[in-house]
Amino acid sequence: MGAVRPTVASSEGVRRSMQANKGRDTKPELALRRAVHALGLRYRVSVRPVPAVRRTADLAFTRAKLAVFLDGCFWHGCPEHHTKAVTNADYWAEKVRRNRERDRETDRLLGEAGWSVIRIWEHEDPLKAAGQIADEVHLRRVKVQESKY
Repeated sequence: MGAVRPTVASSEGVRRSMQANKGRDTKPELALRRAVHALGLRYRVSVRPVPAVRRTADLAFTRAKLAVFLDGCFWHGCPEHHTKAVTNADYWAEKVRRNRERDRETDRLLGEAGWSVIRIWEHEDPLKAAGQIADEVHLRRVKVQESKY
């Protein structure tokens, strides 16, 4: 991949807005974590599922080898909610394209390491997403138990 060119905020307001973006503990992430926890599941937060792969999962179920990523609609190009930036449009379009490419690479690398990946859009219902996660955790735990025998 090419080098990321630095960008200068188009205004002080944009700069403050960008600095306020959180890397973890966002409202959608907290809602998802609460919903998953309410189902009795325990997980690790913001960890690298595979230390050699420089990617951080929002939730990781290490025994089940399940990594969950909660993708932001703007940052990851949600087909329903992504809006194109007006200012620096070319830069942001390329940034989102690279993010999506990196997401696919992450899915592939984790899959090759035996992990399953679930990607959830930030706009999705956290209770429904938690159910999907719980189903996959239980399925993968059963497979791990079966492989022991």
